[in-house]
Amino acid sequence: MLSRTGLSSPGFPARISSSSLIRNSAWLICLLLLPVEQSASAADGIEFPKTIAWSAYQTGTGGYSQAVAIGNILQRQYGTNLRVIPGRNDVSRLATLRAGRVHFSAGGSEAVYAQEGVLNFASRIWGPQPVRVLMSNYSDSCSYTMITAADANIREIADVKGKRVTFVQGAPSLNNAMAALLSYANLTWDDVTRVEVGGYNASADAVVNNRADVVGGACNSPPFLRLEASPRGLFFPEFSPADTEAVARVRARLPWYVPHIALEGPTIAPEGIEVFTSAYPLLVGLDSSDATLAYSMVKVMHRHFDEYKNNAPGGTGWRMDRQKFEQAFIPFHPGAIRYYREIGAWTDAAEAQNRRNLERQSVLQQAWRDFLPAAPEGYSEFERAWLLARESALAAAGLITLGEGL
Repeated sequence: MLSRTGLSSPGFPARISSSSLIRNSAWLICLLLLPVEQSASAADGIEFPKTIAWSAYQTGTGGYSQAVAIGNILQRQYGTNLRVIPGRNDVSRLATLRAGRVHFSAGGSEAVYAQEGVLNFASRIWGPQPVRVLMSNYSDSCSYTMITAADANIREIADVKGKRVTFVQGAPSLNNAMAALLSYANLTWDDVTRVEVGGYNASADAVVNNRADVVGGACNSPPFLRLEASPRGLFFPEFSPADTEAVARVRARLPWYVPHIALEGPTIAPEGIEVFTSAYPLLVGLDSSDATLAYSMVKVMHRHFDEYKNNAPGGTGWRMDRQKFEQAFIPFHPGAIRYYREIGAWTDAAEAQNRRNLERQSVLQQAWRDFLPAAPEGYSEFERAWLLARESALAAAGLITLGEGL
């Protein structure tokens, strides 16, 4: 129920003037009406504390801006403050969630890596986490695809064979994403010339400077505007979903990547291009997150979508028809599911996929419990041993183990 504070008991003077009577009568009417307002909110199922906290990407990013836009709705319509805590990296955003400093986290693929207990989450202090999804944002752009120099004459994914492809040092998630996209045409890193670069922006610079031909990134990422404006030009090779075997190869490595039509990005025509994408932001909690709060958050984000969708870049991606329940790779929170059932959006196929995702988490967490008692002490030895134990447990359960880069 919405919390109201700051009301004190009225003190009436001994002699009451007509103006005082009017003022005090108005005050009493408001006081009498207050329980009705609270009951209406409670009857609607929406209950918020005075302050809600999210972790998100840093200030200036689309995810942070969207959180602020949603926060304006919460403040204006429900008297609730949304505190957005920017996180510099994958671990920091989820560390605040696990520590209870925020209610939810609006991030990206780190939620998958945390569920899986891989990359930065393969350490002793992490391991597989019981992540739960509330809502997904699939924007009109895309989270990661191939961008090529137009003069490299790459028109189909198969044309990438033998070309120079950027490999970002210290970014296994980016490199594994590129490996997954290469698999669309049955290619691997061995089929291309690997060009090592020091970071995401350096990848685009390598293509601009003719050190590479192919880079991976978001369709509308600002660094690719430099490539478009350069003498080399920019081109997006497409990933047709009609080739179901090719799609299956990509999703065997990155099951949270889904076929998508991207409408935003340099050179992209109004009809869009066929790509893969993943949710960003992906709003998540944990299995211990409050069910009523999760329900309320999803309900408000859906109910007021038209009021915030154009107030931050990518905000339109929170649309209900883009939730992709049947293709999800992380289970949804029961509070969120409650609302999706109410509006008829939760299908039998969604329920079946959710049960499969819950089973995967159960296998991973049991593998972690079995592994810890005899785990090696050294950091590197611990990680290597855990990844082997994890892969063995998933394989024994008949579940995909994900790509080599993880």
